[in-house]
Amino acid sequence: MASETGTVRIDSWVWSVRLAKTRSAAAAACRAGHVRLNGERVKPAQSVRIGDEVRVRQEGWERVVIVSQLIRKRVGAAPAAEAYVDKSAPRPPREAMGAGVRDRGAGRPTKRDRREWEQLRGGL
Repeated sequence: MASETGTVRIDSWVWSVRLAKTRSAAAAACRAGHVRLNGERVKPAQSVRIGDEVRVRQEGWERVVIVSQLIRKRVGAAPAAEAYVDKSAPRPPREAMGAGVRDRGAGRPTKRDRREWEQLRGGL
C-alpha cells in the first residue's frame, strides 16, 4: 500500500515501516523528541516526503533512514524494509550497553535498579 504522491504523517510512517511497535508508541516518541526529520524535532502530525532523512533514537542507539516510499498502513517486514534506505551504524551488542547484567545470587532487582535500566535504555 505505497503512495507515490502526497505526504504521510511521520508517526504513521514510522509505525508502518516497523521502526516502532505501535502507532501510539511512535507518536509518543515524536512528542518526547526521539524522532527527528531532516535534523529537526517533529510533532506526530508532521508530514514526511520521499527523500527525507528520519532519525529515530531507540534503546541506546539511533536509526538513520532515508525515505524511499510513503506507506500509510503497516505492512510485512520485507515490504517495510524496501520503504527506506538504512544509513545507521550497526547496533551495539547488549553487553556493551551494560543493562541487564547482574551478579549471580544478588537477588531480585530493586525499583532503583529498574529505574537506572530504563534511564540507560532511553525511556523508549
